[in-house]
Amino acid sequence: QVHVVESGGGLVQAGGSLRLSCAASGSFFSINDMGWYRQAPGEQRELVATISSGGSTNYVDSVKGRFTISRDNAKNTVYLQMNSLKPEDTAVYYCNANIKRSRYFTSSSNYWGQGTQVTVSS
Repeated sequence: QVHVVESGGGLVQAGGSLRLSCAASGSFFSINDMGWYRQAPGEQRELVATISSGGSTNYVDSVKGRFTISRDNAKNTVYLQMNSLKPEDTAVYYCNANIKRSRYFTSSSNYWGQGTQVTVSS
């Protein structure tokens, strides 16, 4: 079994900061890419940021310079540091981890967290 748990969401004033965390646990061999997605009411889910197992990162244009994605491989955890938050950042944020279950098989699967609400007031 693999379980992905998110934390760190909440209510913050515009210009403030939050740090989201996402930890994977259970039985698996390794974690490949990890990423954060978000979905606002009435909108499609969008990719916010990704980080590879080697530390290469990508961001959606709207968060560049404000958000930072990082990971701690020893803890099987990915973080999203969010600074200079804006009301348009309000959404449910979801963690995704691409995981290889076994050392002896090639296939990997995507696992999702339950989502955490981020609300930014003006």
